[in-house]
Amino acid sequence: MTTIHHLNCGTLHSPPQPAASCHCLLLEDRNGLALVDTGIGLLDVARPLERIGLPLIDIAGFQFHEEQTAARQVERLGFHLADVRDIMLTHGDPDHTGGLADFPHARVHMAEEEHAAVTTGHWRYLPAHFVHGPIWKTTGASTERWFGLESRRLDLGFESEVLLVPLPGHTLGHCGVAIRQGDRWVLHVGDAYYLRIELATDDHPVSALTAQRADDNEQRVVSLTHLRRLVREHANEIDLFGYHDFTEFPQTHR
Repeated sequence: MTTIHHLNCGTLHSPPQPAASCHCLLLEDRNGLALVDTGIGLLDVARPLERIGLPLIDIAGFQFHEEQTAARQVERLGFHLADVRDIMLTHGDPDHTGGLADFPHARVHMAEEEHAAVTTGHWRYLPAHFVHGPIWKTTGASTERWFGLESRRLDLGFESEVLLVPLPGHTLGHCGVAIRQGDRWVLHVGDAYYLRIELATDDHPVSALTAQRADDNEQRVVSLTHLRRLVREHANEIDLFGYHDFTEFPQTHR
């Protein structure tokens, strides 16, 4: 079975908002390694103004710590950067894509809807994060279903099944990533919510922030409704978490 390592690959802090994580996953399989999102990268740390720009740094509260980058954490676990053969992006926002250039030979999987937005100049994406020429592997619409949601199977050659699960709204091609773990599943929901409290209520200050930053808020609400259903009806089968809530890391990683 593929082993899942939980990594915080960056910190965002823009008071009065609480500090936010960049919750990435490293999938360790006998056939190689894969990342789910890449967080803040080495080049971001070295050249933040050139790569990200002061306005976005200030608005989002980017913090730059080399030891938090996915590259350095992969190395600390005893692996080589070239061992990372695949990267699954939930979407193309800059706090998710900064580390792509640290793994230039990895195949980068994303929904074709998201790829179209990334490569056609949508304002929210940073061209500097893609100038190295990622090896894109896009996935289109599928008739396959996973707990009532569309799923797009990825051929990684891993022992565990890995799926892209469309959860649009935050961006038009936003996806979760589902990984089978024996008789259970792990679902990384990306930015389908910012804080876990959103699974329980719409009456929280963070709800206004997630709505504001959504490309399509109506779709975002539908995706959030699906996640609430999964928590309500399939808690014994699915462990799900998002990208930005520090409290969702396993206890041993906090």
